[in-house]
This record gives sequence, structure tokens and C-alpha cells, in this order.
Amino acid sequence: MTTTVEAPPVSVVSAKYRALSVGLVALVMLVAFEAMAVATAMPVVARDLGGMHLYNLAFSATLAASVIATVLGGRWSDVKGPLVPVGSGVAAFVAGLLVAGFAPNMEVFVAGRFIQGLGAGLIQVALYVLVARVYPGEMHPKVFALFSAAWVVPSMIGPAIAGFVVENADWRWIFLGVSLIVVPSALLLWRGTAGAGLTGGNAEPAPGLGRKLIWATLTAVAAALIQYGSALQLRGLPLLAAGIVLLAVSLPRLLPRGSLRAARGLPTAPVLRGLAYGSLMAAQVLIPLMLINERDLTPTGAGIVLTVGALGWSTGSWIKGRGGISHLAALRGGALMIATGIALISLVLIDSVPIALAYVAMAISGLGIGALHPTVSVMVLEMSASGEEGQNTAALGVGESVFTVVAVAVTGALFTATGETYLVGLAFTFTLAILAAAVAPRFAQHTKAGTLEGVIA
Repeated sequence: MTTTVEAPPVSVVSAKYRALSVGLVALVMLVAFEAMAVATAMPVVARDLGGMHLYNLAFSATLAASVIATVLGGRWSDVKGPLVPVGSGVAAFVAGLLVAGFAPNMEVFVAGRFIQGLGAGLIQVALYVLVARVYPGEMHPKVFALFSAAWVVPSMIGPAIAGFVVENADWRWIFLGVSLIVVPSALLLWRGTAGAGLTGGNAEPAPGLGRKLIWATLTAVAAALIQYGSALQLRGLPLLAAGIVLLAVSLPRLLPRGSLRAARGLPTAPVLRGLAYGSLMAAQVLIPLMLINERDLTPTGAGIVLTVGALGWSTGSWIKGRGGISHLAALRGGALMIATGIALISLVLIDSVPIALAYVAMAISGLGIGALHPTVSVMVLEMSASGEEGQNTAALGVGESVFTVVAVAVTGALFTATGETYLVGLAFTFTLAILAAAVAPRFAQHTKAGTLEGVIA
């Protein structure tokens, strides 16, 4: 008797996965679009609502809420399955959009942004668990390549669309319009999970979850203080210092023991991706300013440089998703490419260096983060024990968010303290990327599936 084993589909858009894949990408894209578009609209929002004094808080509130929701959503997904957290996240995200869209003053708007952050955090971590439970392991690189593309496209078109809406309609439609599209996307995703057996989880409720949420709240407050304090320059030094002290106490409670010394395997994941992603995001804070002030590019021209980097990110993820590149090569090589791009764009400070080098540099950095970022996600799922995917992904998300906030804050502080010296700020981001390359082999050195829960302090 011959037994025929059905091979898993090679495409994430095959009939079995099409609805789910489209729903996943649509949700990720909408969350990303809102994140990109709001930065363009915020000056007008703050002016119209008379809330310039709360300008930075509108961003910090979302970050703080997402950190809390990530910790909650991770364990929730492991215990109850990913569908309930996804549904709750969609409901919170839409509620936050509506509150912000109809806000009569800046205080209500900030509250809406906080609710959006809760929804976005739940959605992100639950979608990772959903990928782990539904798609075969060999398809994970392709799925995460789609996720990368879903973030890249909004980064290219989001600011332009937001600018058009602000100039020709009303900034409120940036929030209200997205709310109209989120629900159909979620329903499509729900349809794609039919018959996948996602109504239950693979883990028992964990003791100490309430304590972890307290630490997550303190970590979120610390990150917000650092972000807000760094924006105030010298006046914000007390807030910045308070945030760093609080973070030093709270963050180790959320990361696995050994993370800060790059212990082999899973504990290194949050640090590796935090260093890599944080280095690039911090560099991108300075790059447009440098190109405009030092090389006389227009804001549009500087924006195109960043767009080239976004295209590189999408391309790097696509290449890795097709296979043929080892995990270690994607991790270490990706970090080195980020560092190379930052080093090359620093040369643009020299007037005799062609401005075209800026486009090449950002393309290289984009390819690097595009290869590294989804590879970390894939490996975390590979290395996670059954029923622990959510909390492991949550630790990854917390580490990435917090490291990025600190990287941006320190880069900005160095830039300001040295009399707006771009080279000092970029040198710091270059160092972070080199550190990521140095710890990459330690993350790749793992022996079996495990969990971060057992090693969390």
C-alpha cells in the first residue's frame, strides 16, 4: 500500500492560504500606514486642537501602550489562541482611530492614540502566533517577507497621502478613513483561518502575568520619558535621566536572563534586533536633516533617499524569503550592510563626494535590515517550544521598541551636545550596527526549541 504525502503549498497565495495572507498583509499595512501618516499630519493636528504642548506625548502614548499590549497579547495568544487577541486588537485599534478622528481637543486625541497603541500591540504579537500555528515552517520566511513589504509600502506612500488629505480635505479623515478599512481586512483574515483549529491555545495560564504587566507598564513609562525628555534637549535632562534609571530597573524583568550579555540562543533575539533596527532608525532621524542642511537637497529629495532605503528593505526580505541565504549570513551580513550604509552616507558630509552616494548607501542599509529583520522573526518561531510563541514574540517586540527609543534618544542627545555634529551621531549608530553583527552568531548558535519564560528574571 502506497501512502501519498501531500507537500505543503509553496506559495503563500495558494488557494489554501490566499484569504489569510491577504488579510494579514492588509492589517499590517493599515497599522503601518497609520503610523507613517500620523507623523505627517501631527503638526496640523496639534495646531488645530491647540495642543502643541502635548505634541510629543501623542507619539509617546502610542509607544507606551504598545509595549504593555505586546506583553499581554503574547501570553494571551499562547493560552487562548491568536484569534481572540487579534479581534480585541482590531476593536481597540478602530476605537482609538475613532476617538482620535472625532477628538474635540488634544487631550482626547492623545487618549485615542493610547488606545490605538493597545490595539496595534495586540495585533502585532497575535499575528506572529497565527503565522506559527497556520503556516508550515518552511513558509515562514515568505510570510515575513510579505510583512516587511506591508510596512515598506506605507512608508513610501503614507506621508504623501496624508499630506494630500491634510491639504485638500481634513486631517480627521486620516483616522476615520483607516477605521473604515480595518474591519473588512479583519473579516478576510478571519475567513482565512476557518478550519485551522485556532480557537484554543497550547499553554496553561502563567503565574505572575500581573507582575509582568506592572513591569511592562513601568518600562513603557520609562521609554516615554526617554523619548519625551530627549525632544526637550537641555530642559528634558531630568526626564531623560529618570527614564534611564527606571528602564534599568524594569526592562531586565521583561527580557530573558542573559539578554544583556548576549547569551546564546533565544535570549539574544531582542538585543540583536533592537541594536540593528535601532541603529538604522536613529540614523534616519539625522540623515534627512543632514542632506537638507549640508547638501542643499529639498525635503522631497531627502525623502526619496529614505524611499530608496525602504525599497531596499523590501528587496532584502524578498531575497531572504526565496531561500538560498543561511540564517547566519542574513543576520551578520545584514547588520554589516546596515553599518556599511551608515558609513557611506557619512561621507556625503564631504562636499566633493557625489550626492548619489546617499542613494547607494541607503539601498545597502535597506537590503541589510530587510534580510535581518524577518530572519530574527523566523528563528524565534523555530526556536520556540509549542505554546510559547506568543511570549517569545512579545519579548522580541519589547526589546526592539525599547532599544530603538534609547538609540534615537542617545543619538539626538549626542548630536545636540556636540553642537549639531552629524558625524558624532552617525558614528554612534554605526557602532550599534557593528555590535549587532558581533552578537549575531550567538543568536544563531542554538540547539533545540525552548522558551524565554523559563529564563525571564
